[in-house]
Amino acid sequence: MKVIALTIRILRQLRNDKRTIALMILAPIFILTLMSYIFNGKQYHPKIGVINAPQEFINRLEDEDVVVDRYSESEADILISESKLDAVIDYKGGIPYITLEGSDPGKSKAVIAMVQNSIQGANLGIKPDITYLYGYKDMSSFDNFGPILIGFFVFFFVFLISGVSFLRERTQGTLERLLATPVRRWEIVLGYILGFGIFTIIQAVLIAWFSVHIIHMMMVGSFILVLIITFLTAMVALTMGTALSAFAENELQMIQFIPLIVVPQVFFSGIFDMSTMAPWLQAIGRFMPLYYSADALKQIMIRGKGLNSIWIDIFVLVGICIAFIILNILALRKYRRI
Repeated sequence: MKVIALTIRILRQLRNDKRTIALMILAPIFILTLMSYIFNGKQYHPKIGVINAPQEFINRLEDEDVVVDRYSESEADILISESKLDAVIDYKGGIPYITLEGSDPGKSKAVIAMVQNSIQGANLGIKPDITYLYGYKDMSSFDNFGPILIGFFVFFFVFLISGVSFLRERTQGTLERLLATPVRRWEIVLGYILGFGIFTIIQAVLIAWFSVHIIHMMMVGSFILVLIITFLTAMVALTMGTALSAFAENELQMIQFIPLIVVPQVFFSGIFDMSTMAPWLQAIGRFMPLYYSADALKQIMIRGKGLNSIWIDIFVLVGICIAFIILNILALRKYRRI
């Protein structure tokens, strides 16, 4: 009887917690629906630029479902350096010199296989010369996904810890006592953000250092830029976590934001090729902070780019931070007792 009574009490609690019930039912449906759109996207067709290539070879490439366009040498160099081409094939003396973009090992292997099939199909009887603009021949998938994973784990743990910590400040009455003093709302918000910000600086340094120097993740660009992007990612997670905690009544409800806020960002961070997704899905990805964080980290760590290539990512991440700081200040109004 005691077990039955306890069971009935739990069921009554769940019945009154409509948010938990909705999450248990709607969140899996939402994520499965999103995954169905992502995995049912169109097939990826490699983009190759050719210079002085014979027409028969180009025809064979097109038979392999490759998108082929002729370019001048200067045009091709610019496009592949901006990662708008997967490879450039320059015919010199009858030999195809292949320059692979190289940052994605999966795409590089697919391009090499298609080019070799085209050479054999055209009976050219030649061996291509292959070089890599970024990356290297035996580059692993971990090197490709590593920068994305750095951004994700920084975002996930800071979002969760900051949200739960700020929530406890409310539930334990600390925030209400602070609001009863002459201190201003923006001073409270900035105080909390700076306090957690010191922790995020330490976190950014340790995670970036461990990834590069201990597990030897590929690192071509500036370590300082990696620290800056990692810190901005953590600050975005911090401001988002504290802002969304205003809509939670307990730790469980804070955790419920994970499948709605964090999980969808994984799909748009670069782990899956966004170019194969529907245009409207690609547009959604542009609103995800992790998209910009992952893009900047890949540009730095794999392609060795500098500030001139990642300034848009930095600008967006800073803008998101400012927007959520303002939202935090506005959210504190409902806790101010007059």
